[in-house]
Amino acid sequence: MPADYNGRWEMVKNDKFEDIMKALDIDFATRKIAAHLTQTKVIMQDGDRFETKTLSTFRNYEVNFTVGEEFEEYTKGLDNRTVKTLVTWDGDKLVCVQKGEKPNRGWKHWIEGDLLYLEITVGDKICLQVFKKKE
Repeated sequence: MPADYNGRWEMVKNDKFEDIMKALDIDFATRKIAAHLTQTKVIMQDGDRFETKTLSTFRNYEVNFTVGEEFEEYTKGLDNRTVKTLVTWDGDKLVCVQKGEKPNRGWKHWIEGDLLYLEITVGDKICLQVFKKKE
């Protein structure tokens, strides 16, 4: 049985997010605003099916996927690119590969206790975000 990602998760750490935004060619003004936001993740999981929302006062992003099924993702409101996205399990970690214009793009999610970790990679840049489960 995979890990249970269900819940509302509040951001408590956001290291090197601006590096990721620069690697995605996001404009200066948007980077400055986004770097100071506190995000909330809302995840609804049913086995391998996920509905995810990333919420902030600036922009919201929603992506739904089934683990093991590649799909076309339009990163509207992020860097506005179309990528081929595939999420797989690596033990209890979710591992995402996004194929498109930017090399070595993707993310990994895992849970330790009441913390949700998100490691985002673009090229040689890595950002670590940490979220605490809200009761």
